[in-house]
Amino acid sequence: MILFHTGGFRDIKHFYLYYVKKHLKSEFPNTVSYNRFTELMQSAVLPMTIFRKSCCLGKCTGISYIDSTPIRVCKNKRIKRNKVFKDIATVGKSTIGWFYGFKLHLIINDKGEILNFIITQANIDDRQPLKNEKFIKSVRGKLYGDKGYVSQQLSQILFVDGIHLITGIRNKMKTGSPGDCLMELRDKILLRKRSVIETINDELKNMCQVEHSRHRSFGNFITNLISGLIAYCFFPKKPAIKFDTVLTNQITIF
Repeated sequence: MILFHTGGFRDIKHFYLYYVKKHLKSEFPNTVSYNRFTELMQSAVLPMTIFRKSCCLGKCTGISYIDSTPIRVCKNKRIKRNKVFKDIATVGKSTIGWFYGFKLHLIINDKGEILNFIITQANIDDRQPLKNEKFIKSVRGKLYGDKGYVSQQLSQILFVDGIHLITGIRNKMKTGSPGDCLMELRDKILLRKRSVIETINDELKNMCQVEHSRHRSFGNFITNLISGLIAYCFFPKKPAIKFDTVLTNQITIF
């Protein structure tokens, strides 16, 4: 499953039948039929989740980014006909419109490593996972998010835990408002580099294929999503930002 997400294949059926069973006989000598393989996929959910949470998470550097991305399970015109995710998936709204499926919430560091992740239904507010202590357990320092994370109450709760939540300014909040004036120039620069986590979301969907509409069971959906997240951590080059603080005494001449 992990190898599928790193090989650039688009269809797991052809990957298994024409690559694994033909070219990887030495690594997998006792292969089963494809139908049996799809049934056995679900048994790998727990081991892969434990492996992802215990061995494949990055370390916090004091600069972290948070974002949520929609995981669609079908097109909007087929919502009423979808039976695989009935009573499980929900309808939600993102910046690009309505969708049917789930949300993947990610926290990354400035090196592009995933610090933690959580999967919720589509109608869950983006700020809700930040109230989960296990989700932010390994986060410290500055946490940068978009306008969807603006909340004075949430900022105060996180500040007690040693996390400084820094978000963008909504349209109703004029430039020069108290929140904007109190923001340091360093934070404004790092907030502009929040696109790094959006690049990671794009790689997860287009390179690791965590999002597609060919699922036949909820268990296989979770297996595909977890294996895609594991495959990302083995990428040799990840989207990252370069920000070095230089200590200087030039201000003293003034």
